[in-house]
Amino acid sequence: MAKLLENLHLALITGLVLALILLGVLHPNLGDIQPQAIFRWLHVFFGITWIGLLYYFNFVQIPTMPAIPAELKPGVSKYIAPKALFFFRWAAVLTVLTGLTIAVLMGYAHEAFTLQPGFRLIGIGMYLALIMAINVWAIIWPNQKRALGLVPADDASKAKSARMAMLASRTNTVLSIPMLLAMATYQSMPV
Repeated sequence: MAKLLENLHLALITGLVLALILLGVLHPNLGDIQPQAIFRWLHVFFGITWIGLLYYFNFVQIPTMPAIPAELKPGVSKYIAPKALFFFRWAAVLTVLTGLTIAVLMGYAHEAFTLQPGFRLIGIGMYLALIMAINVWAIIWPNQKRALGLVPADDASKAKSARMAMLASRTNTVLSIPMLLAMATYQSMPV
């Protein structure tokens, strides 16, 4: 068992297999499962990955970096941050795509995007998620590439980019709180 858990890919595959077994046990006729149920499951998985990494950056990495000795910082900036940013930005895309797919499959995409009564809360949540995803790709990622030295930049540009990425990331942290409220409660509190 330890060998299985030491390999991230094997651990993820094992989790997927266990989820499929659970699904098969609870729903022996897999043909009865609605596609939106699968997309909702994926949406939650990708959303946890995205927002979890957002919170890791803002609650752990950003506040801790000033205390890390200079000779150890390259360990974070060359190895940890680029890998975390890879999963962060792609989880944002997959969260938005699976969420939009759910809205289309459930037939409320138009109502949500036009903020019609009964769909305002989910619509606001969708708009906040879109703003956040655009922020990831248009502001955070380009600035992080410069700040981390993944693309050429002088020291002044790196410092300016690091600050811009941090501010955009903090903006997403702020927006994530009402976005999560909207996503989690729209069925219970239709407005």
